[in-house]
Amino acid sequence: MVNGIIGKKLGMTQIFADDGSVTPVTVIKAGPCIVVQKKTVNTDGYDAVQIGLVEEKAPRRVNKPTEGHFKRAGVPPTRVLREVRVQASEEGTNVGDKVLVDIFNEDDLVEIIGRSKGRGFAGFIKRHAFHGGRATHGSMFHRAPGGIGASAYPSRVIKGTKMAGHMGNERKTIKSLRVVAVDTDNNLLMIHGAVPGPNGAYVLIKKAQ
Repeated sequence: MVNGIIGKKLGMTQIFADDGSVTPVTVIKAGPCIVVQKKTVNTDGYDAVQIGLVEEKAPRRVNKPTEGHFKRAGVPPTRVLREVRVQASEEGTNVGDKVLVDIFNEDDLVEIIGRSKGRGFAGFIKRHAFHGGRATHGSMFHRAPGGIGASAYPSRVIKGTKMAGHMGNERKTIKSLRVVAVDTDNNLLMIHGAVPGPNGAYVLIKKAQ
């Protein structure tokens, strides 16, 4: 059985319980997905399945290699593909099988993989939460980084030094999020808390290990 599904983040809302408590949730349109490829230890060195998200609008253009990939599987092309590891003992999963939101239940713990919002070029203060220099007594050191390396040795800037640059748009994994509700009729998942990415972003939801 596949333990993951591709979803599209729709936004955040609130769910009110009978006792009046409020739970902030992220609404994700999860699936339906289809198994496009099955990988095994013998052929690929590990056990996994490649799933594609079936959307209302099929992709308008598909290049030749991608077209051949889906033709070999005997399934229609999809625009979004993700890979999910499976156990070697799970022999029941085959190419063409559907993966629906009903693989999740209320109160399940999941981990969600997505890309964070891109913030463009950002300085030291915003990107790395540097405190900066003092703002009084004639200081001229406010939003500068300070020293970024020694002059004598090693006479270069060490790789990974925190500096200004591109902020966001990174792969993020949020673990141990709770499923608050599952709407199988509309393929919706209500996840407690925030999920990486802007509204409309694609995410991979997997059951917590």
